[in-house]
Amino acid sequence: MVLTETKQGNSSLSSVSESSEMPSISILSTSSQLKYVSLGVLVLQTTSLVLTMRYSRTLQSEGPRYLASSAVVCAEVLKIVACLLLVFRDHSFSVHALNQVLKEEIINKPLLTLKLAIPSGIYTLQNNLLYVALSNLDAATYQVTYQLKILTTALFSVFMLGKSLAFYQWLSLVILMTGIALVQWPAEPASVTKQEDLTAGSQLMGLLAVLVACFSSGFAGVYFEKILKESKQNVWVRNIQLGLFGLIFGLGGVFVCDGERVHENGLFQGYSGLTWTVVALQALGGLVIAAVITYADNILKGFATSISIILSTFISYFLLDDFDPTSVFFLGAMLVIAATFLYGYESKSAVNPSKVQKTGHEMINTPNH
Repeated sequence: MVLTETKQGNSSLSSVSESSEMPSISILSTSSQLKYVSLGVLVLQTTSLVLTMRYSRTLQSEGPRYLASSAVVCAEVLKIVACLLLVFRDHSFSVHALNQVLKEEIINKPLLTLKLAIPSGIYTLQNNLLYVALSNLDAATYQVTYQLKILTTALFSVFMLGKSLAFYQWLSLVILMTGIALVQWPAEPASVTKQEDLTAGSQLMGLLAVLVACFSSGFAGVYFEKILKESKQNVWVRNIQLGLFGLIFGLGGVFVCDGERVHENGLFQGYSGLTWTVVALQALGGLVIAAVITYADNILKGFATSISIILSTFISYFLLDDFDPTSVFFLGAMLVIAATFLYGYESKSAVNPSKVQKTGHEMINTPNH
């Protein structure tokens, strides 16, 4: 009888222990799934954005070309609207609850709101610089140079967030940079016609634009991640704040840089279906990056972007028929894949067990280290 009771007691304790562990395992599994889903979407979004933006800036058409500054403003407006809808959904589609959240997080926390003006202004500058770069550089030069943002992000993560990267993680960054350089290494010198199209002045302008964008991307991304960790609040609310400042900075850029052209032909001059596609992809990029920062981190975001370069190269070869892959390309592709797996292995080995104890809300709104 005693043995029976003891077995029953152990059985019940075991069942309670198993049931208590199930939510934690489920939360961790959900977080891991969201991380890889967000990274996959980022790969697709980045690939589409680079191809469509480059094509839209080089496409010859009648009438004036669309203003890059106005496209940045439109993207901010779309991002704000999308984030408002997401917050509205998270609060059971209640207008009153939405107003309360916006009042508490934006109006009643002026210091935190002002902090977000810094990354917002940098992001606005970065978005405009990418249009400048893709208007003055060929795709290969742009893509290779822009991968410097992976290194700048890693350095800012170490100095600003206090992250400690293992030797193999640093090695993976070096391997990744080498692989991307090999993937995008030109097979042969550009033709005389293409060299005439890209003057030395325009190439220098494009190169400077990419370099500044690399440093701004690394700093702004890590700064925003730091704010998210300190505030512990919904990432979509933070993006509304970023978008509001971005809209102000963007409109200022429109009227300072393109005021005369706007006065002559309007804000939406040269817009087409392709232009609106670029705008939508750029707005989606801000949301996807926010999700990646929440579920993963900035360096992993850089790896996803690098993979998208390989994907865009394949698309250029099979659909556009303007790329002839060589053995150097395949070597670079293997190095990038190896670097991605190497960094992923180090990330898994550094998982903090205490995170398993967090609630679902905290897992969603706290970036992984």
